[in-house]
Amino acid sequence: MQVQPYLFFEGRCDEALAFYKKALGAEVGMLMRFKEAPPPSGDNACMPVDGEKVMHASFKVGETTIMASDGMCSGKPDFKGISLSITARDDAEAKRVFDALSEGGAVRQPLMKTFFASSFGMVADKFGVGWMVVAMP
Repeated sequence: MQVQPYLFFEGRCDEALAFYKKALGAEVGMLMRFKEAPPPSGDNACMPVDGEKVMHASFKVGETTIMASDGMCSGKPDFKGISLSITARDDAEAKRVFDALSEGGAVRQPLMKTFFASSFGMVADKFGVGWMVVAMP
């Protein structure tokens, strides 16, 4: 069994994928746009007006696969109650990743030494996705 995060960016998925490529070195494995799906039928109302929006994508950050979509394209992504944790090789990588994820976002806890890690910090990136960045001693 495997559990994978699936993030709905509500119309900003292309922007998010570009951001994670730059910030984390993410690699997009697959991307399907709504225009590639069969036309909706019956009560299927989940197709956005813009067929260029992302219906489904998967990208890798290190060894982890994350899935993403534009969802219903409401323009209001809401990532409350969840954070993604990313483990850096060392303090220098933790700082680089933390600073990159912080660009345009909001620092929730500055990156610092703690009793359990040589570096730990929390940030909400510019899409509202919560990240916990950690480097172990």
